[in-house]
Amino acid sequence: MSDEKNLSDDLNDMLDDAKDGAKKAADKAEDIADDAKEKAKEFSEDAAEVLSDGKNVAVIAHITLIGWIIALIMNSSEKKTEYASFYIRQMLGIAIIGIVLGLIPIVNFVGWILTVILWIMSLVGALSGKKKTVFLLGNQFQDWFKSL
Repeated sequence: MSDEKNLSDDLNDMLDDAKDGAKKAADKAEDIADDAKEKAKEFSEDAAEVLSDGKNVAVIAHITLIGWIIALIMNSSEKKTEYASFYIRQMLGIAIIGIVLGLIPIVNFVGWILTVILWIMSLVGALSGKKKTVFLLGNQFQDWFKSL
C-alpha cells in the first residue's frame, strides 16, 4: 500500500511540475506576444511618420510615369503635403517639356538631354528636402499646375 501511495505522490508531484512548467511557458509566450504587439505598434507609427513626410512621395514622383501616378494618388488623400505637391507639379512640367521637345525633329536630341538634366536637378532637390524649382520654367509649373 505504501508503494502505491509513494507512486501516487510521485505522480502528483510530476503533475504539479508539469502544471508549473506549462504556466511558465504560457507566461513566456504572453510576454513574447506583448513584445511583438509593442514592436508592431512602433513600426506602424514609424511607417505613418515616413509616409506623412512628403519627401518619399516627392521621390516616387521622379520614378517614371507610373511613379508619378502613384505619387499623385498617394498625395491625393487627407495626408496631402505641400512638399509632395510641389515636386509632383515639377515632374509634370518636366515631362511635358520632354514630350514637346522630343517631338520637334531638329531639337529632339537637345530636348531629351535638357529633360534629363531637369529631371536630375529636380530629383536632387527632392532628396535634399528643399523645394527647388528647375531653371527657366519651374515657377511657371507651380503656377500652371497649382490644382495638383
